[in-house]
Amino acid sequence: MKTCTDISWWYWFAMVILLATGLAGYNLAFQIAIALGIAQSLHYLAREQRLSAFPVQVRLSYLGLLVLAQWPPLHFIYWIQLAGTTAMVTVDYCPLARFLSLMPWNRSVPFTLELLRRTVLSPPVKGNILQGLPAE
Repeated sequence: MKTCTDISWWYWFAMVILLATGLAGYNLAFQIAIALGIAQSLHYLAREQRLSAFPVQVRLSYLGLLVLAQWPPLHFIYWIQLAGTTAMVTVDYCPLARFLSLMPWNRSVPFTLELLRRTVLSPPVKGNILQGLPAE
């Protein structure tokens, strides 16, 4: 499990605070969350040196969801992000990373319902979810 000594944990913890604050009615918090998402994405892009790196994919996808949720009919996405990010911070389970791992460019095995089941239900792993799933 990640701890508060890991910079990524602090990014996600700050995002939980910002999303909760925004959902409590302080809309500027959503703009700050987007700015943090940009900073986090750039940080991980500089660290990983490629857009296809899984940590970069996760952060860019998260940022994309933050931006999509700005449109009022999609505002509910913030609630989903708050729940998922809270899970990340508290139990090191990242639903977004798990679903991204199922994308065709992130897997070398065919998509099956068993793969979906294992991906969603397997306990959190240290490091990259792509390396932590058992082989078929």
